Amino acid sequence: MQNKNLKKGVKIMILGLTGILLAAVIIVYLASGGFLKAQYLEPWQKSYSDIFDDPRIKLAAHGILAANGHNMQPWNIKLDTDKNVFYLFADSERLTKEVDPYARQTMITQGTFLEYVRVAGERLGYKADITFFPDGEYDEQNLENSMNTKPVAKITITKTEPKSSSLYDYMFLPDTNRGAYSKKELTPEEIKQLHAILTDSDMTLEIFQDEDNKKNLGNYAIVGAKIESGIHRINQESANVFRANEYQKNKYRYGFSVEGQGTTAIMKHVLQGIITLFPSINNEKNSADLYVKSTQTGVDNTSGYAMIITKDNSRTEQVKCGMLYSKLILTAHSLGLVMQPPSQVLEEYPEMSEQYTKIHKDYAPKGGTIQMFFRIGQPTQKFPQSMRRDVMDIIMQ
Repeated sequence: MQNKNLKKGVKIMILGLTGILLAAVIIVYLASGGFLKAQYLEPWQKSYSDIFDDPRIKLAAHGILAANGHNMQPWNIKLDTDKNVFYLFADSERLTKEVDPYARQTMITQGTFLEYVRVAGERLGYKADITFFPDGEYDEQNLENSMNTKPVAKITITKTEPKSSSLYDYMFLPDTNRGAYSKKELTPEEIKQLHAILTDSDMTLEIFQDEDNKKNLGNYAIVGAKIESGIHRINQESANVFRANEYQKNKYRYGFSVEGQGTTAIMKHVLQGIITLFPSINNEKNSADLYVKSTQTGVDNTSGYAMIITKDNSRTEQVKCGMLYSKLILTAHSLGLVMQPPSQVLEEYPEMSEQYTKIHKDYAPKGGTIQMFFRIGQPTQKFPQSMRRDVMDIIMQ
């Protein structure tokens, strides 16, 4: 009789614990917003641009998939009365002033958008002629007002026959992979194909795979991450655009989320739910430690680094650099490669000035500006797509 009662008690306890566990899982899943449709991923669908009749909006719908600094997507589009013309403006309300005080990264981001527009145009049957700063470059003493009034580019489209594009399909892959890369080096043929992209004599592309440079550049990446992670105002800037769950990601559709570290599937919802229920877990110290740790993992698993260096640092050169970077991303994808810029040492705030000067002395000793510094290699894991805004949100009324 005692054994029967004991067994019955154990069963009740197991059922009770199972019920508690199930309830906890449901609560976490609900907190994550796991039942919601991920509207922030809709622009990644190849059919997304089909819903728009205006070809300029169709092209812009491809542009928003481009790589962009801190996933701020700082683009505005103005449609001209001439239905073959539209203008790209930098969105002055989406600047990251702490890490990018001179808006250099924001300008590079304008270029990444333009290249995606150009590539999409070829596939859809539109030649995109791009004129940089048609109303003149910015007044640097009144930068934000200049951004609001002077376009980065005028895009004029001409109907042509659609062309088969070897790069188009790769626009729908994530632009950045922060994970571990294979130890396998790029082949001479792969390097040749990447170098062949560069046609502008005012820019150079350098690829480093030797041990000395990998060690040196890896050290720059780690030191940069440690410096940046220790600055409160920068951590706060990042925290302000962190989206903890599906509710926030659908509402804002830009900034950072747990996918940035490669978290997917059920683990994404577990982590999002826990952070939502217990936000102190994602405090500044823990976030900083995770950031440095992930940078170290990347550095320890990188077969090569690359740089884009421009002769000068004009706004036009910054935009052109962005266009080149997009070409490199798409070409890299076509070769089975991925990229990620651990480029904190290129940021221009006081605490980083020593590292900024040192890396330029090491890698641009004859002058010029290192615009991009990035890892490149074969991925060991797939990374998820990041949030994207609805293209109609960037159309200026």
